Amino acid sequence: MSGRVSRRLLAVSAAVLPLLAGCNTPDTGGAIEAGGSAAAPTPAVIQGACPQVYLRDGTASYRTYAKGAKDDPTKVVYQASLADTTRQCVQSATQLTVTVVVQGRVVAGPAGGPGTVNLPIRVAAADGTSTLYSELTQYPVSVPATGTTQFVFTKAEVTIPAGAGADTKIFVGFDEGPPPKKKRTS
Repeated sequence: MSGRVSRRLLAVSAAVLPLLAGCNTPDTGGAIEAGGSAAAPTPAVIQGACPQVYLRDGTASYRTYAKGAKDDPTKVVYQASLADTTRQCVQSATQLTVTVVVQGRVVAGPAGGPGTVNLPIRVAAADGTSTLYSELTQYPVSVPATGTTQFVFTKAEVTIPAGAGADTKIFVGFDEGPPPKKKRTS
């Protein structure tokens, strides 16, 4: 019986050995190699660390109020929140391009109903105290008659320098921008 198992094991090993040998051959990334006149392939760039996405403290929720109301719970038109985040990175020789994805939810308040709300979502990248990228997007979300909906916000093409440090972080949150300037009365 042991002779049969050994022969079978030897036969399987002989069949698998050429397949395993292929694991040590260089990967051309799907490039088709042509005869002597082909241009040299672009050298591979080692994928660096893809910075994590964080919800900045105090910016994961957002409320809009009816005109003239502020901090009155009976005058809330919409309330939005951000929850889960993810990202995808592509490294080139000069930059790291990040696609940021955030899941959120909008609920109509007592003064709200079906309609569209524009959510001010800022995506920023920082390396320590240096800001590498910052952009504010007015993201429209349609709220149905049920008064609640979920949404997925995607910000593609967040570009940061390829040599950004290991401390680079990406932040996402609601940002109303600077407060409106008060008119001067004379």
